[in-house]
Amino acid sequence: MTVLRSVLDTTGQEYADNRAAMAGKLAGLEAEQAKATAGGGEKYVARHRERGKLLARERIELLLDPDTPFLELSPLAAWGSDYTVGASLVAGIGVVSGVECLITANDPTVRGGASNPWTLKKALRANEIARANRLPCISLVESGGADLPSQKEIFIPGGALFKDITRLSEAGIPTVAVVFGNSTAGGAYIPGMSDHVIMVKERAKVFLGGPPLVKMATGEEAGDEELGGAGMHARTSGLADYFAVDEPDALRRARRVVARLNWRKAQPDPLPAAPPRHDEDELLGIVPGDLKVPFDPREVIARIVDDSDFDEFKPLYGASLATGWASLHGYPVGILANAQGVLFSEESQKATQFIQLANQRDIPLLFLHNTTGYMVGKEYEQGGIIKHGAMMINAVSNSKVPHLSVLMGASYGAGHYGMCGRAYDPRFLFSWPSAKSAVMGPQQLAGVLSIVMRESAAAKGQPYDEDNDAALRAMVEEQIESESLPMFLSGRLYDDGVIDPRDTRTVLGLCLSAVHTAPVEGARGGFGVFRM
Repeated sequence: MTVLRSVLDTTGQEYADNRAAMAGKLAGLEAEQAKATAGGGEKYVARHRERGKLLARERIELLLDPDTPFLELSPLAAWGSDYTVGASLVAGIGVVSGVECLITANDPTVRGGASNPWTLKKALRANEIARANRLPCISLVESGGADLPSQKEIFIPGGALFKDITRLSEAGIPTVAVVFGNSTAGGAYIPGMSDHVIMVKERAKVFLGGPPLVKMATGEEAGDEELGGAGMHARTSGLADYFAVDEPDALRRARRVVARLNWRKAQPDPLPAAPPRHDEDELLGIVPGDLKVPFDPREVIARIVDDSDFDEFKPLYGASLATGWASLHGYPVGILANAQGVLFSEESQKATQFIQLANQRDIPLLFLHNTTGYMVGKEYEQGGIIKHGAMMINAVSNSKVPHLSVLMGASYGAGHYGMCGRAYDPRFLFSWPSAKSAVMGPQQLAGVLSIVMRESAAAKGQPYDEDNDAALRAMVEEQIESESLPMFLSGRLYDDGVIDPRDTRTVLGLCLSAVHTAPVEGARGGFGVFRM
């Protein structure tokens, strides 16, 4: 039998402490996510409703098939910055007329839906997901264009947004724009470059230059409607393919456009899936509040994979990395999960072989992070930890099957790279509220700086100020701790969202369904030179 048995003591104090720590983190997460849902705040939400308009998430809800989930992406974008949490854009994956689509919606309650630097980064990440997974794109547009005070950070990189739309179309990935209000200046190119365009009567305003700019540039007097109204674009310019009488009608027409795309997934439907044999609610009590305390990732695997069935690969070799085969919502997956935190040479070689096998068999890989990095020290350096770690990173870098990553606990140093961190282009990467990621742990980093400064003072024959050292270490530890937390990292789009551990199976199932819209094909050789 390959069904995982659980030894988690749900009646013990350790479990209770872990669960309490996770509950506190979840409460903080919910409070921050509520800021994104609130948009521009009560005043601007009320103003938007007074104009008879739907909110961004209400538009998405009407667009989606009834009773189907919406996987929101990067809801904490811009967290910790001067901009509103969520970056005035809602993005995610949902099912429209039976087709999985990448959906973005401007939030006009936040500065009229204007794009700031984080809006741009979030939109570019959404396009990247659409392209990699071949998901049709639907843009629900209502934006005043660039947030002008931050134009220096938007104008030049922002051109990539329009390039992406044309490249999606060139790749045969449908693009649909539904215009509910302003779509001005550079924003006019979103409908201008989309395959299908729907505009709402007397609401859509699409022009390169509005009436004030036209008067300033040419002296011409022109009103909104004759310059860029939906009626003009439907009857005169031809930019509008469909003329909607109101917002619900526009969303109905968008659903009909998707229904007529003749769009099919590249991969067959998944096999029937049995749920895990262990309660997903217990995921809240597995990760310790103190990440220095190890935990067994098999307890996590047992609560997310089908029937808790896991065929472990090399279970007696490289024991601090669990590797094996499973299925998740009927999709086959290869899993790499950190068991004791540190990666040694054996774990690196084991991971490399496992990644190659997954590529031979066209099986997506799931990385479950809890690593402090690769082992250091004289014995391990002499044993070849650099070349073995490089071997694992080489395999991850050149693997062609889809990668999914979940940061459960620590994800430090080069271990973050070897376990397919953001820089290694996982199709999706999510964090638990318990996760931390940085070049190294706060205490280790502060200690390294202290040692370096102490040795520098000794080399110069100068006395060392212990009080200053203690103060500096405390300051550095506090800074690194704050910068390694999941909300900080998610705010910078280093993940695709911070999720409740109990939602992990559902989130991964939605992601696996999305990645199977595109062909799933592994590398056949082509891994570069492995240093032996």
